[in-house]
Parts: sequence; C-alpha cells; structure tokens
Amino acid sequence: MAQTPQIAILGAGIFVKTQYIPRLAEISNLFILRAIWSRTEESARSAVEIAQKHFPNVECKWGDAGLEEIIKDCSITGVAVVLAGQTMVDMSLRLLNAGKHVLQEKPAAATVDEAEKALTHYNSLSATLTQQPIWAVAENYRFEPAFIEGKRLISDIGEMMNIQVIVEGAMNSSNPYFASSWRRQFVGGFILDMGVHFVAGLRMLVGCEITSLSSMNSHVDKTLPPPDNISSMFQLENGCSGVFVMVVSSKSPKVIWRVVGLNGVLQIDRGNKDGKHGYSVSLHMADGQSKSFFYPFSGVTDELKTFLSDVSMANLKKDHSSHIDPRLSFAEGARDVAVLDAMLESGKRQGALVQVKKL
Repeated sequence: MAQTPQIAILGAGIFVKTQYIPRLAEISNLFILRAIWSRTEESARSAVEIAQKHFPNVECKWGDAGLEEIIKDCSITGVAVVLAGQTMVDMSLRLLNAGKHVLQEKPAAATVDEAEKALTHYNSLSATLTQQPIWAVAENYRFEPAFIEGKRLISDIGEMMNIQVIVEGAMNSSNPYFASSWRRQFVGGFILDMGVHFVAGLRMLVGCEITSLSSMNSHVDKTLPPPDNISSMFQLENGCSGVFVMVVSSKSPKVIWRVVGLNGVLQIDRGNKDGKHGYSVSLHMADGQSKSFFYPFSGVTDELKTFLSDVSMANLKKDHSSHIDPRLSFAEGARDVAVLDAMLESGKRQGALVQVKKL
C-alpha cells in the first residue's frame, strides 16, 4: 500500500488562497498538508488561517529558516511551488536537488533559454540522486475535460486545413491579478503568464508542435505592461497553418479554438452554462450533423490529483525512475513557453519568421 504523501506549499498569494487551498480541500483524503511557507510571517499566516479550516494541523513556515526546515524534512516528499514567475525555476531546482517531488505553477520558465538550461540540469540529477524526483508543471488546460474530448474528436474532421485561436482577455482593474508586480515585470508581461494556457490548449487539441511563426505585437492599453496585443501566423509540423490572436484586455472577453478540417469543424469556446464556468465543445460535420457538449472547469483539481498519485507511486518504487503523467511534465510546460517566446521575439523583429525552439 502506498503511504499518504505529505506535501508543503511554497507561496501564500492570491492563487494559493483562492485556488490551491479550496481545490486541495476537495481531495484532502489523498494527502497530508504539512506546511505553507512564504517569505514573511504575515503572508504565511494569512494563508494558513484559511487552510486550517480544512487542514487543522498545517504548520506555518516563513523566511530562510522555515524554507530550510521544509527542505530538510524527509517526511515531506512533495512541494507545490506557487511563487513569482521570476523565482520559480530556481526554487524548483533547489527542491529537486534535495530529492523533493515538485509541482511548479506555470509558466514553466520566464524564457525559453531558462527552460532549456533547467531541463539540462534536471536531466543530470539522474546521475547524482538515487531516484530522479518528479518535476511537474501545473498546466490545468491539459486536464480540462473539454480539451480531452476535443483531442478525441479531432480525427473526425479529417485533414486539418486551418486553425484559429482568438483570445480576448479580461485583465483590467477589477481582475485580482491586475496589480500583480511580478507579472508586470515579466518580459512579455501578461502575454506570457496568460498565453501559456491558450498555447497549451492549442497544442493538446491539434496533437502536434508549432514549428515556425511570424508575429506583430503592439502596446495599446498603457495600464498594462507591453505588449498587450499579439497577432501571430503559425505553421504546424503537419503542414497546417493558423492564426493566434491575443488581446490581454477586451471589453467583451471571449476565448475560441477553432480547427477546420476537410470533413468538418471542431470548436471549443470558453463560457458558462447553468451558472457554471467552463468550455463548450462543438463538432460540425460536412453531412450537416452536429453535436455540442459543455464541460465545467475541473482541470486544477484533476492535475493536483494526478500529481499526488504520481508522487504516491514514486514513493513506492525502489528503482531509479519516477513515473509522471506526460501532461504534467516540465518539458511540456517549457514547450508552451517556447511558442510564446518565439511570438515575442518575432514581434521585436517586426514580424520576422522565427523557428520555435525544440525542447
């Protein structure tokens, strides 16, 4: 029998309080939450106070001393890293070096170069540790039922002819992340932090990689960091081309993935039904038949369950390797970053064709 994994959370910001703690509470039978850490005592205590309603024995840790206690505690085998994007890779590598399994929030890295160097270091751990720990990236779109269903249905539309991804976001002063300093200081601003979700959805849906692209970027809304608009043409390795359009802040938000094939059209729309937020999946065939499904959001919970399951299995195994669901792998998250990195680079070069780095 697998032992119940004991985990810690590094970070005590908005996302931890509004997403991690409530979602983990839904699956509290699968693990023990040992500690929540933050740089300051005040921040750590604010998150622990919320968590204690569901996890009465969770400990409060802060500062360098608290972090060191978590790292040296052998009973804590998994750590969720939910920190500022600029610091997550370094923190994850520090934990991995100590043999901890890591679930890192997205984006996987700040740049594709950082991701590439991190992967090289991670792969070298197999030579120094008894068991290579799991390095997962929490990209919930790969776990959303709508994209799982879309991936299953994509073959029904036949050979792909064109793809359209249209993202009109709602990053304005009423959004809790609008004032987030680390997102504003990111190269690419909100484009990178938000955009990896939509690239992940695209890559999962079509089942192949983007090889090259050309982007024109602009900065229109001065309340946002640059750029706040991207218009990109891309080509897949299967030869199909498409467009990726992203507006960080729109007065009428919408998100659409649309794949046109020889035999039909598959479309995923973000929206709500019966008061629940989620995605609708629509399939329209050449013979006039069509079907549509709605799937509420559940990807965050499902990815957490998968990580905990992988950690439990890794704790049981005596051999060198650790199994990880491919959808969680750091490499998958890094490939999302590589696409956005190429879009930002192309925009800097006035739409020059850029090859997406292979990872």
